[in-house]
Amino acid sequence: MTGEVLRVGPFELHSRLLVGTGKYADFQQMNACLEASGCEVVTVAVRRDVLTAEGGRRSGSIIDALDTRRYTILPNTAGCFTAADAIRAARLSRELLEGLGNPGAAWVKLEVLGDRRTLLPDPVGSLEATEKLVAEGFCVLVYTSDDPVMARRLKEAGAASVMPAGSPIGSGQGVLNPNNIRIILEYLKEGDPDYPVIVDAGVGTASDVTIAMELGADAVLLNTGIAGADDPVTMARAMRHAAEAGRLARLAGRIPRRLYATASSPVEGVIAPAASRGR
Repeated sequence: MTGEVLRVGPFELHSRLLVGTGKYADFQQMNACLEASGCEVVTVAVRRDVLTAEGGRRSGSIIDALDTRRYTILPNTAGCFTAADAIRAARLSRELLEGLGNPGAAWVKLEVLGDRRTLLPDPVGSLEATEKLVAEGFCVLVYTSDDPVMARRLKEAGAASVMPAGSPIGSGQGVLNPNNIRIILEYLKEGDPDYPVIVDAGVGTASDVTIAMELGADAVLLNTGIAGADDPVTMARAMRHAAEAGRLARLAGRIPRRLYATASSPVEGVIAPAASRGR
């Protein structure tokens, strides 16, 4: 989007928008939205959308509808409420994607949820699963709350990317606590400016993406904000431009906020009116 490459573990990305594959009316709409978004990486809830109850591959699943030569799949452990479940889902995802020859086998978006009503992450379970999956060689991108202390612990545990929520999953509330996102960015990038921080969850419209990028996030992951829009394809296009605009604005550096007005045109050197010259 800006000529820069975003590095997440072994992956190099040019698009700073990662898009989910759930909640679309059909696979045709899903693919149209993915194309309009300009994304390179798509998330797939392998446990929910691809695997059968017995752990085998479900025929006619989302993966069958995706162009796996065009998109890198980022399997996620959505729907897992324990570290053990999330670890099992990650292992099954790796086995499945290795069989398909998709490079997404090397990484996982880790979600260990703590509550079915809010879908907020379980911090203890997330930390435990991160440590174990990193030890098994996974490139772990971990979903977490906007708690700066937990974000730092997850990075220390070996997470390739920490993904703080802007707001609860699917809520459309945008970035509710920009101050905490700023602190997370400060903590995680101190001495490591290229460490990727990806805002995940809660995006409702294009301005939410722009705000996240202006705060300094390296990328944004979203799904419902596109799939739930009245016109999902147009919204996907808007999200793409929003990520580009937010990133460019961050790089450009905004003007400071001031309490009072500042004239756009200089007043120094302007000839004073006749009345002020004593005429």
